[in-house]
Amino acid sequence: MTATPATEALEARFRRISALAGITSVLIWDQCVLMPFGGRNARADQLATLSVLRHELLTAPEVSEQLAAAEEEMVEGWRAANLLEMRRLHCHAIALSSKLVDALSRASLRCETLWREARTEANFSIVLKALAELVALIQEEATAKAEAMKITPYEALLRGYEPACSINSIEKLFCELENELPSLLNCVLEHQATRGDPLLPQGPFPIALQRELSRRVMRAIGFNFNYGRLDESMHPFCAGVPDDVRITNRYEDSSFINSIMGIIHETGHALYERGLPIAWRTQPVGSARGMVIHESQSLLMEMQACRSEAFLDLLSSWVCAAFNINLKPENLFRMCTKVKRGCIRVEADEITYPLHVIMRTKLERAILSGDLQVAYLPSAWNAEMYNLIGVTPHNDAVGCLQDIHWYDGAFGYFPTYTLGALTAAQLFQSAVRDEQCIPEAIGRGDFNPLVGWLSKNVYELASFKSTEEIISMATGSNLSTIPFLLHIRNRYLE
Repeated sequence: MTATPATEALEARFRRISALAGITSVLIWDQCVLMPFGGRNARADQLATLSVLRHELLTAPEVSEQLAAAEEEMVEGWRAANLLEMRRLHCHAIALSSKLVDALSRASLRCETLWREARTEANFSIVLKALAELVALIQEEATAKAEAMKITPYEALLRGYEPACSINSIEKLFCELENELPSLLNCVLEHQATRGDPLLPQGPFPIALQRELSRRVMRAIGFNFNYGRLDESMHPFCAGVPDDVRITNRYEDSSFINSIMGIIHETGHALYERGLPIAWRTQPVGSARGMVIHESQSLLMEMQACRSEAFLDLLSSWVCAAFNINLKPENLFRMCTKVKRGCIRVEADEITYPLHVIMRTKLERAILSGDLQVAYLPSAWNAEMYNLIGVTPHNDAVGCLQDIHWYDGAFGYFPTYTLGALTAAQLFQSAVRDEQCIPEAIGRGDFNPLVGWLSKNVYELASFKSTEEIISMATGSNLSTIPFLLHIRNRYLE
């Protein structure tokens, strides 16, 4: 169906908004990878200007008129879905003033810059004042959006990352996990203790060789370096635009496991971005559905596909060739599925990882409600860590400073990690049910059957359907903890 005048005008506007968002993403990548420290003030001005420009394009008076006119027109299919996404983004934007948008952008960059220093020094006090100022602005943002949308402040932030997400749905799923995982963790630890620890190959593992191995793994999974690149940063991430995907990773010469699993995770994000429908990429409906689906794609690759025995058999031969060592496949499998109580989220196993996320969700809700003052975050973090996971960080760097999210203003993001893990398990089981050749193909380094299934059932849908619809259409049921818990028992207790 051809566009009508109102939808044509809106689509033209949102193409510009999409271009500005892409520029912002590449500038953020540059800030983390290449920008000299002295460029931080100029970059703050640039990013704030771009944020305000996007906000002004979204909130211009004529947008409300165009949306109203378009909603009266007989649009169907993708254009109708696009209109719904435009309305959703408009509702989020008009709740905020340009002044607040500018302040949030500047405060986030200032806080994130100080976080890097604080983490290096393992000293939370360095970033305390900046974080407190940022939290005050985020509380203002949350309150304004909550009043406009008639939802709770925390839900208002959640829906910036995952549309239609509710506290009730999160609490139900998280409560089930919190009831099941501690006892399951004890069972797995007891089971693994009977077999002893895996043999750890002795390093060092040169970082240059880890980079090359990372690139080999990326290519096997399906990353096309004609449309992306790999660099290094303090915190791994995936940025850019679908035709220019920027992945970063980090390396330590004492171990290669974290860098390999990290790059698999980020490649999962990249494949999703690359697989979004070309015809709609510059429109809201052609963007990623939300961070639950996005995180499911990274965790599906990292946890479901690439920690399988089939793939690790293959990976062990690549590791041996890369570092000239002798590493048996069964030992690599035990290394990659070793469960332990640890302080670091990004290094956590599949069982303790959701507990890390549940802990962060509790803390950020307490901070935003005012029940937890920012100054007491380190002690509250350590107490919750011990309560849920049974360990206490020995300093702030491996405690409340380990993640970039809060210091970059991303409150409300953390729940999407565990919702993504649940989704990943459910999707992968359905993919293998539909395409029984997937495990064997992965063992040969052929990810085409899996990526083909994901393209059809996830990538190509973009934001045409809701998260709930994508999951139910692909798997035949609503999101549940059952597939995830079944996967854990099958992998770790059989």
